[in-house]
Amino acid sequence: MAQIEYPTPLLQLIAQLKRLPGIGARSAERIGVWLLQRGPEFMDPFAATVQKAGSEVAECSVCGFFRTKDLCLICEGAGREDSLLCVVEQPADILPLERSGGYKGHYHTLRGRISPLDNVGPEDLRIGELSKRVRGGIFSEVILALSADVEGEATANYLTEILRDAGGPSLRVTRLARGIPVGGGLESADELTLCRALEGRSLMQ
Repeated sequence: MAQIEYPTPLLQLIAQLKRLPGIGARSAERIGVWLLQRGPEFMDPFAATVQKAGSEVAECSVCGFFRTKDLCLICEGAGREDSLLCVVEQPADILPLERSGGYKGHYHTLRGRISPLDNVGPEDLRIGELSKRVRGGIFSEVILALSADVEGEATANYLTEILRDAGGPSLRVTRLARGIPVGGGLESADELTLCRALEGRSLMQ
């Protein structure tokens, strides 16, 4: 007797869900079955929203945040401190810093961090774009707002050398103060911790 399995379209949905971060095989199966059980009145607008986001939201060519026009709201907005540049790992890291109210400069997203175990090297990140922006001579300080773990430290040390070469002796390269817990990222920090970390940032040696 042949083994009973889900219909092919459901198997394909589960396979796609498994590609999401933090979603294993069992979780993908539960989510896929749950979605189908909601019926077309839920699935149709859900699918349309995913498709709309995929077609209308893109990466800002300057900072790497999300945009729906030529530039994101941050790069397009007025009243920001043009001398400050904050480097983060992922686009989602920008919003906690913005919500903290402690920073009003510009941003640059690396789209990751150096991690040899994951086969991620400097060439896989937006480091070339960062160096080019700094060589433009606009910024007097670059703040490295990276995770306080081994990969974050390695990335910060690598960037420090790159930035000092690009910006010269007048460029200050700083890191967030240790308000960010070791082993944690920006997404797990509250707004007060982020604000204090920004205020107590230290110069890279």
